[in-house]
Amino acid sequence: MRSKLYPSEYLALLTVKYEVDPDRFFAALISAEKNRRAKCGELSIECRLKRNHNIIFLIMHGSKVVAQFKLPEEFLRKQENPIKENRHAYLAKLAVRQCKVQHSFHIKDLRIGMKKVNLKAKIVEVSKPRSVITRFGNYASVANALVSDDTGKIKLCLWNDQISLVAVGDTVEIENARISAFRNERQMRVGKTGILRVAQAATAT
Repeated sequence: MRSKLYPSEYLALLTVKYEVDPDRFFAALISAEKNRRAKCGELSIECRLKRNHNIIFLIMHGSKVVAQFKLPEEFLRKQENPIKENRHAYLAKLAVRQCKVQHSFHIKDLRIGMKKVNLKAKIVEVSKPRSVITRFGNYASVANALVSDDTGKIKLCLWNDQISLVAVGDTVEIENARISAFRNERQMRVGKTGILRVAQAATAT
């Protein structure tokens, strides 16, 4: 397995994926160079070949090959663990990426083709459910809800159990929705990977 990342970046990613301490992992690489093999948590590290001041390592997780890569000998001679520094940088980037995914949009900013949309809005209207045949040949109930926030309105397509979940006046939270077009009109869909929940139910009068 080859990586386009720099060695320290790639190894940092492995420590995150397999939840191993970067200092223990770095020490295991050094040990494998000297003793041919070493263990780090559930990972097995094997020194396969040394040539031209480079070392080929093989990493296994049980019987599965995780990675095979080349490291210069000088990488293992560094006083400071280069994997740890890159692990911190990778985790910081990951946190920023997760924050972006979890960002809540306003309806005025929604565009056709957008995915992973999070939104908080109020149910203004809910149409009468109708029965349709899906592309898989199954019958399903579908209805359209009109949802709004301070910036605009958009139709929300509701399927089956989603229809009975909401009522006019409810404030709903939507996660991981996508924006599509139906008859040249924006429409929001919450698929199997999305979440639709009532944040505040309508107050009965």
